[in-house]
Amino acid sequence: MTTLALKTRLEAPLEAAGIVPERFAGRPSGAIAGIPVTYGNEPARLGDFFSVNGDGSLEIVLEGDMSRVKNIGAAMSRGKITVRGDAGMHLGAEMRGGEIEVHGNAGDWAGAEMKGGKIRIRGNAGHGLGGAYRGSRRGMDRGVILVDGNAGNEAGSVMRRGLIAVAGDAGDFAGAFMIAGTLAVFGHLGMRAGAGLLRGTIVTFTRPELLPTFRYDCSYSPGFLRLLLEDLRLQGMPVPGDCAGGRYRRYSGDFNRLGKGEILVYDQR
Repeated sequence: MTTLALKTRLEAPLEAAGIVPERFAGRPSGAIAGIPVTYGNEPARLGDFFSVNGDGSLEIVLEGDMSRVKNIGAAMSRGKITVRGDAGMHLGAEMRGGEIEVHGNAGDWAGAEMKGGKIRIRGNAGHGLGGAYRGSRRGMDRGVILVDGNAGNEAGSVMRRGLIAVAGDAGDFAGAFMIAGTLAVFGHLGMRAGAGLLRGTIVTFTRPELLPTFRYDCSYSPGFLRLLLEDLRLQGMPVPGDCAGGRYRRYSGDFNRLGKGEILVYDQR
């Protein structure tokens, strides 16, 4: 295990795409400290800001307030990163495998356009969770993101595959322009959830204000959802006791597009 402890307060953003297990594996601490980063608009080294303990391995632990450290675990394909504190923007963006766990909050674009792996955020997530960057045609494409707190706007936007589960509330445009995949929100959904939904599933356990381009179909108990919720409960997500086997009101849409997506609303009657 390699531990990076922040040794100075960051007054500017630190671009640290080099904090990935692949870059650390098999390297001594001195070589890890020499990995290039960008502080503000100036080139620097990782060792200028972190004390490095332990030789390189596929397990990294970050200690301190990382809220200004960007791109932690970006494009990683294996190993594990644990952040004991907050994490900055683009956490795990475009990651392909491995696991990231944050014991705090995460900034905007966590898991953006990820292609595999797992991200667990024990606090809140910012905007664009698992979403697509501006102008991109595809957001999250495989992988799992679990958030114990709330998420900002556009969670799962243009999502192609994978699972996002948010224990708290989600902001506006959750699941906007989703192509496929599953987004489950246990708290309240913001405005215009599923706008432009092509395919895929959005699950909510409160009564959202749906767009008029969604149509009520039926009330039923989805078998796949029972398995999914039971698995999420095993992973520590706060799944209400009777939701796994409960009935859900199915709304299909968005009929401004293909109309083959669905929003499942837990029927509390």
